[in-house]
Amino acid sequence: MYKIRFLTALKFTRTMLPYLICNTGVIFLAITLFFLQTEAAGESRIPFHTGEKLTFELKWEVIPAGEAVLEVFPNQTINTIETRHFGMRVKTNNFVDLFYKVREHLDSYTDTGLHHSVLYTEQHIAGNTRKDLTVSFDWDRHTAQYTNFGKKRKSISIRPGTFDPLAAFYFSRRADLYPGAVIQRPITDGKKCIFGMARVIKKEPITVPAGTFDTYLIEPELKDVGGVFKKSKHAKIQLWITADSRKMPVKIKSRVVVGSFVGELIAVE
Repeated sequence: MYKIRFLTALKFTRTMLPYLICNTGVIFLAITLFFLQTEAAGESRIPFHTGEKLTFELKWEVIPAGEAVLEVFPNQTINTIETRHFGMRVKTNNFVDLFYKVREHLDSYTDTGLHHSVLYTEQHIAGNTRKDLTVSFDWDRHTAQYTNFGKKRKSISIRPGTFDPLAAFYFSRRADLYPGAVIQRPITDGKKCIFGMARVIKKEPITVPAGTFDTYLIEPELKDVGGVFKKSKHAKIQLWITADSRKMPVKIKSRVVVGSFVGELIAVE
């Protein structure tokens, strides 16, 4: 029975990874539904810098499952636009690879003012699933174009200030956090544009392999999140972000029908 539950959980790994990190990522990337309430709130000082690298250990229940890395790269020029470049790399460990191998590379590019996304790319292997996709943002037309292995979907309309999931996480780190705050931001994966919402639950100290930190506990709303979250009656994502000027993610935990995934910070560079 335990083996069946474990294998079932592994089948959902691809769905979980983007939420147990931002992010970020993996399982972070709850990175994904953490947004700011107003554009004005995003004008505060940027708490991250080029070269920042955050490494997380990923677990299903108590079983080590892999590693996720979030990085801030040097600026790049995309179609004559200077952009900020964020990346996330996720991989399962050798043991999990025997059952359900995951390799994921996410790259996000925003304008230098961090007001909206410019380009998002994703390459991944998840079991037998393969993707090589891009989401291009056209801010003259306020549309986003999803392409996977060269095959385009119909473009969708997007709201002003829309981010891709990874960029949304980095933008959210500029928020003024306090217990009771409600934070939101439009986000798109290229298939649909949603208005994500999260609540700051409380301030609390937590200990992870990288150390002990004062943090804010944040819980994203999951009504617009599908996959295993939609199928789980009491699904929950919890994200702990440091209560200092760095606003680093140090832990992410999700609870779904197949168990709990956890991502904990193990190294900061």
